[in-house]
Amino acid sequence: MAYPVYMTIGNIPKEIQRKPSQCAQMLISYIPTTKLKGIQNKAAHSRVLVNLFHSCMWIVLGPITLHGKTGLEMMSRDGIWHQCHPILSNFVGNYPEQCLVTCAYYSKCPKCQVPCDQLGDYKQFLSHDYREALRSFALADGNECAFHATCRDSGIKPIYHPFWEFLLLVDIYISITPDVLYQLLQGVMKHLIAWVTDPLVFGQQSVDT
Repeated sequence: MAYPVYMTIGNIPKEIQRKPSQCAQMLISYIPTTKLKGIQNKAAHSRVLVNLFHSCMWIVLGPITLHGKTGLEMMSRDGIWHQCHPILSNFVGNYPEQCLVTCAYYSKCPKCQVPCDQLGDYKQFLSHDYREALRSFALADGNECAFHATCRDSGIKPIYHPFWEFLLLVDIYISITPDVLYQLLQGVMKHLIAWVTDPLVFGQQSVDT
């Protein structure tokens, strides 16, 4: 078992990207999903799994940092060569994956500073401070207690150098985008359909009785 990681590019029209038959996404890696049953401590077990994920993602995406700075010759569909500077622009995933990537705790928003008891309210909140997160993770190589305390105060998990820490022109909190399947089709649409059909079913039952 492994997590597949797919990549696409930003200039492909949405009507093509959203069709699996068009093959607009490319499989670039598999991330291991080992259970690590030898680690009995629950907190340590969770921390090791998250660090393993970020280490693997850095191996996969780290090389684009160099190409983002120096550029990379790439040929477009019309056969013309261009000097391109690839960067990570979006990360698409469901809620657990968003928390995993942003180092956020479950029950908290991976994008903004909304309190847990106000999730779902129609209010706007400030985005998480990306620079503050970078300052916290920069302490990972120093005093461990200070590093954990700083991360706790910032509301993030004490991950040893997340994969996006050194990527060029990346703000991971802005890059997170919804997963269409889990957060739109199975989330919003499923709830909306139930909300619309429940009165109809109740009305039909009333007529029958």
